[in-house]
Amino acid sequence: MIRALLLALAVLGTGATTTQQQTTEASGAVLRALDRMSGETTDLEIPSGTAQTYGKLVVSVEDCRFPTGNPAGNAYAHVTITSANPAAGQAPLFSGWMVASSPALNALDDPRYDVWVLRCITS
Repeated sequence: MIRALLLALAVLGTGATTTQQQTTEASGAVLRALDRMSGETTDLEIPSGTAQTYGKLVVSVEDCRFPTGNPAGNAYAHVTITSANPAAGQAPLFSGWMVASSPALNALDDPRYDVWVLRCITS
């Protein structure tokens, strides 16, 4: 029984091909920020290589990419979030890739703010 299962998996595995999806680099990203204290949400349109202040955060976008031919598809952006307060130090509160379709996958861990990627800027 186990031998048959392993043989079936091996046969299926040899017929599988992997396709690598092409991506397009965008000029920036649109992120949504939530202030949990006030319940207010704000959309931040941030060009790549720049930063924008939101409340007590400084949000910068280094890169945003999306599936080629599908700008409304699954965007992902490299984002760095630091404190706007110089006394808080320079260590980022978040630095990494955020994925639009899975905002909880790699999220900012802050008691007051939530920030997530909506889409890339394509124009």
